[in-house]
Amino acid sequence: MSPEEFKRLGYRLIDSIAEYRANLEAFPVMAQVKPGEVRALFPATPPAQGGDWEGLLQDLEALFPGLTHWQSPNFFAWFPSNAPLSSVLADLVATGLGQTGITWQASPALTEVEEVMTDWLRQMFGLPNTFQGVIQDTASSGTLVAMLTAREWATQYAQERGGLQAEERPLTVYVSDQAHSSVPKAVLLAGLGRENLRLIETDSAHAMRLEMLEAAIQHDIVNGRKPCAVVATIGTTGTTAIDPLQPIAEVCRKYGIWLHVDAAMAGSAMILPECRWMFSGIEQADSIVINPHKWLGVAFDCSLYYVREPAYLVRAMSTNPSYLHSAADGAVRNYKDWGIPLGRRFRALKIWFALRDMGVEGLQARLRRDLAHAKWLEAQARKTPGWEVLAPVVLQTVCLRYNPGGLSPEALDRHTQDWVARVNQGGRAFLTPALLKGRWMVRVSFGAEATEERHVEALWAVMQQEAQKVEVDT
Repeated sequence: MSPEEFKRLGYRLIDSIAEYRANLEAFPVMAQVKPGEVRALFPATPPAQGGDWEGLLQDLEALFPGLTHWQSPNFFAWFPSNAPLSSVLADLVATGLGQTGITWQASPALTEVEEVMTDWLRQMFGLPNTFQGVIQDTASSGTLVAMLTAREWATQYAQERGGLQAEERPLTVYVSDQAHSSVPKAVLLAGLGRENLRLIETDSAHAMRLEMLEAAIQHDIVNGRKPCAVVATIGTTGTTAIDPLQPIAEVCRKYGIWLHVDAAMAGSAMILPECRWMFSGIEQADSIVINPHKWLGVAFDCSLYYVREPAYLVRAMSTNPSYLHSAADGAVRNYKDWGIPLGRRFRALKIWFALRDMGVEGLQARLRRDLAHAKWLEAQARKTPGWEVLAPVVLQTVCLRYNPGGLSPEALDRHTQDWVARVNQGGRAFLTPALLKGRWMVRVSFGAEATEERHVEALWAVMQQEAQKVEVDT
C-alpha cells in the first residue's frame, strides 16, 4: 500500500469509525449471531493476490452483528472498557510510527514517554514516589510478573540455581475467594502448584477475613511450607469488594511475605481524593496492578504495573544478550527487563492522548458521574419491593437480585438467569449474571463513556419489566 492509497482508504475508515460511534445507541448491545456465522462470511482459502480494497467497508459492516458493542451507552456488563476516540488516534499513531521498544536505544522516545506517563498516573493515583511503573498488556500479565518476582524473591533467586525443583519448602500463596480468575491462573503458571494456593474466606462484605489469612499462614509454616505472596484485591470483579489493605500489609511485614495488590478496575478511582481511603496502606505493597484500559478511559490494552523495589523485578526478568548492549545501558531504563515480552508497543501514547483530551479534572468528573449512577440505581432497588442489593456499593457496580417470593433457591436462580437473558437478548442493555456465595445475581457495571442519566433510567425500567415476568414453572 502506497502512502497515497493509505490516505485515501484511511480517510474513509476514519469517517466510518466516527459514524459508527455516533450511531452506537441504535445497535443491539450484545452480539446477535450464532457460533460459526462470522466465520462463514470468509472464503475457505486465503486470497492468492493482494490489493483488493474495493468493498472493504461493506465487508466490515457485515461483521457488525458479531460485535458486542462495548462502547455503547447501554453496556453495563463485566467492567467498563472504554476506547475514547482520542485513544483510537493514539493507536493509529503508534502503529503508524512502527516503533518496537526493546531497549532504550531501540526507541528512546517510546521508553521515556512511558516513564513520564507512568509517573503522571502515579501522581494521579496518590501513590508514593517510591513506586516506579511499567506498562504491561493486561492485569493477567502484571499479576503473573508479580508471582514470578515474588517466587524469586522468596527463594533468593532459585532460578539462578536449581529452580523450584531444588527448593526444600513448597511456596504458598494466599488470595481472597473473590479474587479474579487471573490470580489463581498466575499462581499456576508461576509453577507454584494448585495445592499451594490458599483461597481465603471472605466476610459479609465479601472482603478477605484477616484472621483466616493469618491462620492459614501459621498453619503452612508449622507444616513446613514457606509463605511466598499475598494478593489483596481492591475492587473484586464480582462485587468490587475492598480487602482490608492496611492490616493485610502488617501481616505480610510480620511474616516476610510479598504483597501484591490487584486494583485492576478500582485503581482508576484513586484519581478521586474521596476514594483514596481504599488505598490505605498501599505504601507497604510490593507491587500493584491498575488498568487504565478499564474505567479510566484508555483503549485496550494498557495495564500499569508498579513496583516499590524495581531491582527485584529486573533481577527476575532480565536478559542480557550481546546484541542488545549499548553504551547508554547504565544510564537508562531498558523495559525488556521489566516484564515477560522482549518487545513492546508504544502504548504510552494512549495515556498521553487521553490526558490531553480530558485532563485530570475531566476524568474525575466522568468517574464521579458513574459513581452517582451506581448510587441512584442502588437507591431505586432498595426502595422497590422485591429487589435485593447483595453487596455494598462502594464503586460503580451494583449487585442485585429480584425475589418475587415463593420461589425455592434453585427456582430463584433460574428466574434470575432467565430475566437477565431476556434483557441481553432484547438488545436494549447488556448485563452480567454471576455467582455470589453459590447463588446467582446480576451485576450492573457503570462506566461506558457515553452513558447518561437517561440510559440508566431506561435500564432500570427494562430490568423491572423483565424481572417481574415470573414463569409458572419456576
